[in-house]
Amino acid sequence: MRLNVIEAGQGKPLVIMHGLLGSSRNWGGIATKLGETYRVLALDMPNHGSSPWTEVMDYPYMAREVARFIEEHAGGRASVVGHSMGGKAAMALALSRPELVDKLVVVDIAPVGYTHTFAPYIKAMRAAPLATAERRGDIDAAMAGVISDPRVRAFLMQNLEGGAGGYRWRPNLAVLGAAMEDILAFPRFPEGTHYDGPALFLHGAESDYVLPQHEDLIMALFPNARFHAVDGANHWVHADKPVEFTKVVGEFLAE
Repeated sequence: MRLNVIEAGQGKPLVIMHGLLGSSRNWGGIATKLGETYRVLALDMPNHGSSPWTEVMDYPYMAREVARFIEEHAGGRASVVGHSMGGKAAMALALSRPELVDKLVVVDIAPVGYTHTFAPYIKAMRAAPLATAERRGDIDAAMAGVISDPRVRAFLMQNLEGGAGGYRWRPNLAVLGAAMEDILAFPRFPEGTHYDGPALFLHGAESDYVLPQHEDLIMALFPNARFHAVDGANHWVHADKPVEFTKVVGEFLAE
């Protein structure tokens, strides 16, 4: 599979992996800023954005595809930033192919299973009247009955392309919905598996995805991990507090 990538800057390679129903486009401003120092490679994950669709969507598969990308397009070693689903894929990559990962940044996710399902979002997107909508606002209004938060709808609407009578969603919603159990889970690794490189676990102080009870497991798998909470940020830390996010990540990578 050839993953779609948006590239910015020059220097040591830095691969960015978005979360579920996100895309490389979500990282434009941050990629540009980090691109002042690094060669930023913001990926579209499988079944997202402009990357190919596939019937498989679990973390071992995602890790293999990103590993192949790093081998073929990033000189065989890169620092990695992953948010949510992309953070789990980044952890799976670091644990399975540690020689490919220089430094690891995991954003608002832990190596555990979750019940924070996006299934209602996918259902609302699949039910939206794409064939009859005359404008994007019609689709937004149709989803508002299920998704009340306009910020979440705006995030999801970034996946919409086309025009009147020909709108389509870029993600493979059918496969993502069917794979939700795998996406919510985290794969098991053989006892003793760990990634010894520098790791930053960055989370929103208003989010409930990374909790104190997760820290022992994180430290067992990533013994050189450190933690940073971003005040005033929820799950989409990079969108809620982009300036602080970029500063903290940049300082960590520069060490």
